[in-house]
Amino acid sequence: MFEAITIVIKGAGEMASGIAHRLFKSGLTNICMTEIERPAAVRRSVAFCEAVYLASVEIEGVRASLVRDLPHLKDAWRQRRLGVLVDPEWRIVADLRPDIVIDAIMAKRNLGTNREEAPLVVAVGPGFLAPRDVHAVVESNRGHNLGRVILSGAAEPHTGVPGSVAGYTTERVLRSPRQGAVRHLKSIGDAVKKGDVVLYVDDAPVPASIDGIVRGLIREIPVSKGRKLGDIDPRGNVALCYTISDKARAIAGGVLEAVVGWISRQPRR
Repeated sequence: MFEAITIVIKGAGEMASGIAHRLFKSGLTNICMTEIERPAAVRRSVAFCEAVYLASVEIEGVRASLVRDLPHLKDAWRQRRLGVLVDPEWRIVADLRPDIVIDAIMAKRNLGTNREEAPLVVAVGPGFLAPRDVHAVVESNRGHNLGRVILSGAAEPHTGVPGSVAGYTTERVLRSPRQGAVRHLKSIGDAVKKGDVVLYVDDAPVPASIDGIVRGLIREIPVSKGRKLGDIDPRGNVALCYTISDKARAIAGGVLEAVVGWISRQPRR
């Protein structure tokens, strides 16, 4: 039933990867994820955008490969892999003419996605109004409505406050004190104490504000002031660094609901 369905997911960061993983595991395997030339994911260990740097990456049993064009993408599908394409302008949407487009860039605003791009267009988070802009919006704010499918209306506004983990919110997040180049002192999975320097931006140290495990850490790339650089998990469980988060799974469940609901309404082939 699902074999012929083609999907383009805009974005290949943590949330987009959770969505792609859920869809793939549900039998929707013809998936192309688009990315920028230099992805800046923080939770790199669970982000398929790492294929841009590594050529291939696996997350919880699902593998993605970097592809360069449409024929290469279809080769990846034949090998039961997701395709990750550097395509910041989403040209693949016009070339592939997919059945489904999912905007999971998590930009908190609409960067150009519209409901004419595919028979089903789903967007995650604020910045989209259904059914004007897209066919469905999936709530991304933590709380009672996380993962809810919205067919009329918009997601809740972005709060700017990270979700609470073991009682910590903003303290968990490492941000850049200045513009400059990142240099790591710690790696994903390392234990840190409050005050330990996790990385530098040029010569400016970025210390941990709490004890915990480095769950996320941006690559050694140039960053702007205020950029999110890392994530300290106070729960101290290293295994959580390498598995999809509860938030990503909840959002993925909402996207899957929208997709399967749409498929169920299509005429039998």
